[in-house]
Amino acid sequence: MDSDLHPPDTPFVPVRLHKGRGATSNLAHRFSRDARAAFDDGWDTLQAGTSEAQESLSPATQVIWEDCKSAISSNDSTDIPFDHSINPYRGCEHGCIYCFARPTHSYLGFSPGLDFETKIVAKRNIAAQLARELAAPRYKPSHINIGSVTDAYQPVERELQLTRGVIDVLARARHPFSLITKGSGIERDLDQLQPLAASGLVAAYVTITTLDSALSRKLEPRAASPQRRLRVIRSLAEAGVPVGVSVAPQIPFINDDMEQVLAAAREAGATRAFYTVLRLPWELAPLFQQWLQAHFPDRAERVMSRVRDMRGGKDYDASWGQRMTGSGVWATLLSQRFSKACARLGYVQERIPLDLSQFRPDFATGQGRLF
Repeated sequence: MDSDLHPPDTPFVPVRLHKGRGATSNLAHRFSRDARAAFDDGWDTLQAGTSEAQESLSPATQVIWEDCKSAISSNDSTDIPFDHSINPYRGCEHGCIYCFARPTHSYLGFSPGLDFETKIVAKRNIAAQLARELAAPRYKPSHINIGSVTDAYQPVERELQLTRGVIDVLARARHPFSLITKGSGIERDLDQLQPLAASGLVAAYVTITTLDSALSRKLEPRAASPQRRLRVIRSLAEAGVPVGVSVAPQIPFINDDMEQVLAAAREAGATRAFYTVLRLPWELAPLFQQWLQAHFPDRAERVMSRVRDMRGGKDYDASWGQRMTGSGVWATLLSQRFSKACARLGYVQERIPLDLSQFRPDFATGQGRLF
């Protein structure tokens, strides 16, 4: 999706910062029947906001209940190191402005902007549905990842505990799985994860985009702080849970401390590492550009120019093999930096192995076999 933040014939609408939120607007989604344009009412209200963004009260979070028809999603992408995933939530309160999943809210009739981080769809029956799917005669165990699209440990999980219910089902069935998160809530479930790790049934990955706390508050306003995430890595490692770090996404001229993040995570106990570069599919491209204008207007054009350099001149290229890493000089240099840092710090490049042989489908529903 190629887009300009302010097309030549469109009046400028000042972005508005919302405390504790990542997006600066509720951008219309691609299926919207109605479009809205800026209108100058003669009182210079448009011009008044051009010098600096205005801050407003944060929109409240709304939980929307959903009865899901399936708990396990499949993928056939060669870019992703797992076959199946489980996501207890749609939308994510962490509000990461770079989140590639934002455009999925369009399928629900919501905006990928503020709606994505304030209208959280919770799959209230996901544990029961998962148990049925694991117990199905045709089901074959494979690598399942929890939280691959939206964070399974976002703030609403503290109360709803849908992720904990999913882990309970997987534990009963002795089904291996991995988790990826930016939330400290994973520590709550160490009582479940520790014994599973001792049996080779679980691995965890923690995403740390930057060690700069001020930058992190702008990029991912409701995620745990970088230092708190390092403590999570340490807690997992000390409990015997194999843990890796994701230094993603890499954003040109925004977060440039990849080596420092890798070193800090390694010292905390991470043994694996991976990264991706910024992806801007669909509505995410204009949303991210709005964010740039609000927080980094001095380098917005430079950032987008470099993004397009590694995407063949476009905001985004969805081609397999390149969408995660990009192409061109900057992408190559980034790959070299990552590889050299991992070699120096002693990271293992292969994913954490998990044991599929222990799977017991009859125990998924909590009943097991009598004979």
